[in-house]
Amino acid sequence: MPYNGYMYELYPYFTNDGSVGLFSPEANDIYHSTYGALTEAYEKFILPSDFEKFFRKNSEIKILDICFGIGYNSKSFLNNLLEFIYNDTIDTNNIFKAINNDKIYTNNKKYKIFIHAIDTDKNLATLSPFFKTFEKNIGKLNSKSEIIYKQEKIKKLSINIASSEYKLKDEVNILLLQKIFNQIDNDTISILFNKKYRQYFDRKMMRLFEFYQNERSTYTPLRCLKAFLHNIYYKYLSNGYKRASKYLELLDFNFNLEINDARLAVINDKNKYNFVFLDAFTPTKCPCLWSVDFFKLLYEHLEDGGLILTYSNSAQVRNSFLNAGFDVKKIFSKSQNKFTGTVAIKHSTDTSLSNTETNYNTELIFDLSEYDLGLMKTRAGIFYRDENLSLDNEAIINNHKNEVENSNLISSSKFIKSHKKEQD
Repeated sequence: MPYNGYMYELYPYFTNDGSVGLFSPEANDIYHSTYGALTEAYEKFILPSDFEKFFRKNSEIKILDICFGIGYNSKSFLNNLLEFIYNDTIDTNNIFKAINNDKIYTNNKKYKIFIHAIDTDKNLATLSPFFKTFEKNIGKLNSKSEIIYKQEKIKKLSINIASSEYKLKDEVNILLLQKIFNQIDNDTISILFNKKYRQYFDRKMMRLFEFYQNERSTYTPLRCLKAFLHNIYYKYLSNGYKRASKYLELLDFNFNLEINDARLAVINDKNKYNFVFLDAFTPTKCPCLWSVDFFKLLYEHLEDGGLILTYSNSAQVRNSFLNAGFDVKKIFSKSQNKFTGTVAIKHSTDTSLSNTETNYNTELIFDLSEYDLGLMKTRAGIFYRDENLSLDNEAIINNHKNEVENSNLISSSKFIKSHKKEQD
C-alpha cells in the first residue's frame, strides 16, 4: 500500500537472540545489533539502570524513549518491571503476591509508570506490539530474507539456532497494544497483513488486534481484554492475558507515543524524566540528536540524579554530554567483556546523595579512563552544534566538518600513537 506517495518497505531479519532486527536503506544502517536486538536493549539500557533499587524508594517513574523504533527499550523496561512484580521483588506489604494468588488488592498504592516514546516513523512504532520476540530456528527463516543477502555483515554474523537469556513476557506486548491501539491506521494494517512479512509477526497478537477491531465500539480496552478471555483463543492464551489484565489494575501505566522530530517534541514537553533512552542512529547519520545543544535541552528535562543511557562510545558524544553539564561514565557489558555505551548523569542538588544511592548499577557503570578523557580533547571530541535546534542533518555535518578542519587540536590518530608509546 502506498505510504506518503511511495511503497513502504520493511527490511527485517532475525537477530541471534531470536528477536527481529531492521535495516534502514535511507540511513544505510541497522536499527539493531546482529548479536541480538533484545539483548542489546537489556545490556545497554536496562541492566545499567538499577530499576529495582529505584522502585524500592519511588512509586513513580518517567521515561523518555528517543527513537522508539519498534520499541525494544521500552518493552524491555516493562518486562523488567513485570518480573519485579511477578517475583514479588518490589515488596510493599506483599501486595504483588496478588498475581500468584489470582487476587487484586485495590486498597494498596499503585506504581505510576509514564513512558514518552518519540519516533518519526509511525508505521514502525505502531507495529511494535506485533513483532515476534523469540524465534528459535532463525537460520531457515533468515535465508528467505532479501536483506540477509544485501547486507554481507548481517549474513556473516547470522547463526542458525537462537539462544538468549532475555525473553519478553507475552503481557508486555499486550499492555503496549492497549496503549497504541487507536494510533494504528490503514497503512500500518496493510503492512501487518502483508504475506511478505508474515514470518516476523506474532499471530496471537494479530488475532488479538482483530478482536479489538471487532469490539472497539462496545468495550473499553480493559473490558475488551477481559472479554477476550472468553473467546475462541482462550485455551491457548489464558494465562498471559489474565496476568496482563491484573497488571492493568495494579499499575497506573501511561504510554504516550509521539510521531515527531525529537527536538520539537522535547521542546514542547513540560515533563521532567528519571531516565532517557537515547537510541538514535549514529552521530554521523543523525547528528541533530547528538548535538551539545540537544543534550543541554535534555539536561533541563531530567530530574536531579536522572540518567541518559546510550549505546555510543564516541569521544564526540561524551564530550557533548560533558559540555552540557553532565557527569559522564561508561557502560560495561559482562557478556561481551567490553565497554558498550555511555551514561550521562545530571548532578544532584542533594549533597547527601551517596554513591550507594545512585540510579545506576555500580557493577556495570565505570568512570572514564585517562585515555577516554584525552581522546575527548582531540579533534575526535569536537561536537556537533545546533544552537536553535532547527538545522537539518546535512547543515550540522557541514558546519562540524568546517570546525574540525580549522581546529588546532591534535588529531585522534596522533593522540592514539602517543598513548601507545607511553604504554610500551
